Amino acid sequence: MAALDDKSLEAALPGTTVFARITPEQKSRIIKVARRTGKDVGFLGDGVNDAVALHHADVGISVESGSDVAKEAADVVLLDKDLGVLAEGVMEGRRIFANTMKYVLMATSSNFGNMFSAAGASVFLTFLPMLPSQILLNNLLYNAGQLVIPTDRVDPEALSRPAAWDVRFIRRFMAVFGPVSSIFDFLTFWIMLSLLHAGHAEFRTGWFVESIATQTLVIYVIRTRPSLPMLLVPTGAALIGAILPYTGLAALLGFTPLPVSFFLLLTGLILAYLLLVEVAKARFYQVVSRAAVPPPAPTRAERLERRLRRRVGRFIRHPAPATR
Repeated sequence: MAALDDKSLEAALPGTTVFARITPEQKSRIIKVARRTGKDVGFLGDGVNDAVALHHADVGISVESGSDVAKEAADVVLLDKDLGVLAEGVMEGRRIFANTMKYVLMATSSNFGNMFSAAGASVFLTFLPMLPSQILLNNLLYNAGQLVIPTDRVDPEALSRPAAWDVRFIRRFMAVFGPVSSIFDFLTFWIMLSLLHAGHAEFRTGWFVESIATQTLVIYVIRTRPSLPMLLVPTGAALIGAILPYTGLAALLGFTPLPVSFFLLLTGLILAYLLLVEVAKARFYQVVSRAAVPPPAPTRAERLERRLRRRVGRFIRHPAPATR
């Protein structure tokens, strides 16, 4: 081991499964060379002599019975003598991340659509399209309907590979589905003003009911296999929004009862909205999948350049001390 230079060690790593009787410095050297080849390296150790290697690994793993130095240097400390908990932790982390992304995608697109609709309504309306208290109540009901997202199922393909935070994907999703919701907001405006000849209170009530219904029920289109709580709670939030104008809180919140004809038109709007979102979703992911084509394989010259940079990189990062 000591006689091998880094180049020879790098060439030996793919075919070597066991390194025996090596020093702490050699452990650290093996990890550094493995990381330099682009591999993610984990190291399990419990002794004082493992601290340096634990620190240099991508993921340092120690055990509860290990030395204090090893546990301090490790990223993960196992409380049970079972490496299976690491796999379970990885899968749970991927599930949490996938469900978090669902909320972020829906919240950003919904908020973008609402802001676009409010800005457009302010151009031709002489009154506020929705009162501040109604906007806050709308957000409260919407977010209450999303509280069950942690119970949602996650597709197997999302668990089979690691995921990363992709702001560009979120921005593209928001730019597609936000305006789609605004289209039906503007249709609601036209129905309230042209067909129903609504006053200020009726207009605000109608947009409130339509907004909370489309925001919460779109989860059934974006999600292909929602869990039972995901089926019940968002629907309950939309029903509460539709019932509020007929309760004793209506006057306090600035609502007024709506005619039956509005709910008949609203049912058609919601069905058309969900259908349009389904079409937009299929088209959106087709475009995303085509854009995700892997880059072409590097040429021989590019591979040689990368190898050269990798070999000289350690000298640039760690220059040798000057001698006299």
